[in-house]
Amino acid sequence: MAQFAYRVMTPAGKEKKGTLEAKSRDAAMNILKADKNVVIQCEEAGAMSKSLGFSFGTKIKPRDFSIFCHQFESINKAGVSVVDSFEMLGTQTENPALQAAIKAVHTDISKGDSLATAMRKRKGVFPEMLLNMVEAGEASGSLDVAFMRMAIQFEKDAALQSAVKKAVTYPIILIVVMIAVIFVIMTFVIPSFMGMFADLDTEMPAITMVIIHVSDFFVAWWWLMLIIGAVLFMGIKAYANTDSGKEVTSSLAVKLPVIGPVKTKSACARLGRTLCTLLAAGVPMVDAIDITGRNMENLLYKRAMKEAKEQVMRGVPLSRPLKSSGLFPPMVVHMVSIGEETGNIEVMLENVADYYEEDVQLATEQMMTIMEPAIIVVMAVVVGFLVIAILSPMFTLYESLSS
Repeated sequence: MAQFAYRVMTPAGKEKKGTLEAKSRDAAMNILKADKNVVIQCEEAGAMSKSLGFSFGTKIKPRDFSIFCHQFESINKAGVSVVDSFEMLGTQTENPALQAAIKAVHTDISKGDSLATAMRKRKGVFPEMLLNMVEAGEASGSLDVAFMRMAIQFEKDAALQSAVKKAVTYPIILIVVMIAVIFVIMTFVIPSFMGMFADLDTEMPAITMVIIHVSDFFVAWWWLMLIIGAVLFMGIKAYANTDSGKEVTSSLAVKLPVIGPVKTKSACARLGRTLCTLLAAGVPMVDAIDITGRNMENLLYKRAMKEAKEQVMRGVPLSRPLKSSGLFPPMVVHMVSIGEETGNIEVMLENVADYYEEDVQLATEQMMTIMEPAIIVVMAVVVGFLVIAILSPMFTLYESLSS
């Protein structure tokens, strides 16, 4: 009997991982399908999966959903039925998890379920926003329009995430590289140079002695520094996943000098795009605000949208809680307020989204333009300091010999 690691989509729409014993892969597949699971992956378990009982999953990204929505819209607009559309998409989709969900939806709609009902059974796979849009599209008879709007939404989300990720990742990589270079210089380069001056009967300059002591510390305790660094990294990461950690990281994210403005603009773009898409599809304002809030990444913005939802339910215009939160720029508040007064809030929200999506791209490019030379200058100062420390004993020796 061999052991197989599997990943399936259960009839309830949840992803499940584990291992089982069977005579062959086909036998393992039959066991999994007997419980009406949709098999995403089933392979003979390696040493790691046997001992730990897991396999690595495939995350569904906004870009995957964008392609899925574009494909459905094109096929459905051509006159193909919803059932046949999902049968075709089940063979075309590359992401295994999304493909499994599409096939499961196809099975349910073939039995007579509505598309919204079948997709809601896989709520863990399909985003809440997409589910609401599908439901609204079915009710209004404009399912292809709903999928077209969601394709654009996911496309914009993917571009926005990429820009923000680039803005955050780039300076971190530069800083890590700088630290690594300093570590290598202090641990390996400096000791080789200082060995040349060890036998010289001359007093070392103060700057050189400082570098020698620091280098000696690096050489003696480099392993401890790596351990402390790893422990700190894992500790900070674990703390960031706690409630208090999320509170701290969310506050820092909007207050940091360079990253903060990018995060704020990203939140404004997401507010405008998500709310506009939902309202245009006929989703009620309160529900649209609720879904938009849950789509926000930052905890502070999630709370602000939750408060906005409660106030809108009491009849307060959306612009007021947005202003009182202190998180949204005046432009966003004014645009929403004008939209409420003129009855064109969807148009105004789309303008907000367009403006801030472009602004995020520009802010990212500007930040990189500033950060790269700044890091290079810091590196030049550090390396220059080390060069002076190395050359100072030579100058001292030459002066003593000439005198």
